[in-house]
Amino acid sequence: MRANRLSAAGLCVALGLAVLAGAARAQTAAPTRDDIVGKLNHFEEAGEVDLPALKQQVMERAKARIKNDPGPVNRLLIAPDLAKLPAFNAQIQFDADTPIIQPASYQAVGRIADALVHSSLLPYTFLIVGHVESNSKTREANAILSQRRADAIRDVLVNTFKISTKRLHPIGLGEEQFLDRAKPTSAVNGQLQILTYAKLPEDAPAHPAAATAPAAKKPAKKR
Repeated sequence: MRANRLSAAGLCVALGLAVLAGAARAQTAAPTRDDIVGKLNHFEEAGEVDLPALKQQVMERAKARIKNDPGPVNRLLIAPDLAKLPAFNAQIQFDADTPIIQPASYQAVGRIADALVHSSLLPYTFLIVGHVESNSKTREANAILSQRRADAIRDVLVNTFKISTKRLHPIGLGEEQFLDRAKPTSAVNGQLQILTYAKLPEDAPAHPAAATAPAAKKPAKKR
């Protein structure tokens, strides 16, 4: 009888662990294409952000040694208007201190690409916004790293999934715009954002134009 009771207890523990593991997997499951489309297809008006100027401001602020810097928790957002744009936050894993995307995140990048070619999103351009959590690196180094990671995602979307470069604008904000200001060291602040930015000009294709084959030369007439 005692052996049976122990076996039953062991079975209950195993079932409990299986349920917990299943719940954990459900919580960390990669978002579907429709999840991403649902986040991004609520466009109302174009973002009023001067991207070249913003890139320069990020680097200047990251380099500056501000005497009265309030610290990461109270630091002012460098581009608060971005919060008005439809956004999808992606947990993309990179190798430490590099813009190299880890294989575990390939599926997430592929689903972002699938979403961007959905019919409801084809008329729009998007920001790819890189962030970095507060760490032992300098703010300047983190600003550069966040830009390189945003560039890396853009390059994969263009080169592998053939998304038009005209639709993608990478920008790295480093530590200058935390996603969770109350916890600057949280991994949440390392997430990458896709933001619906503006409508494409009507004459701009959503996909790169296919390369046209050179016209065949007509054979020379025999004399």
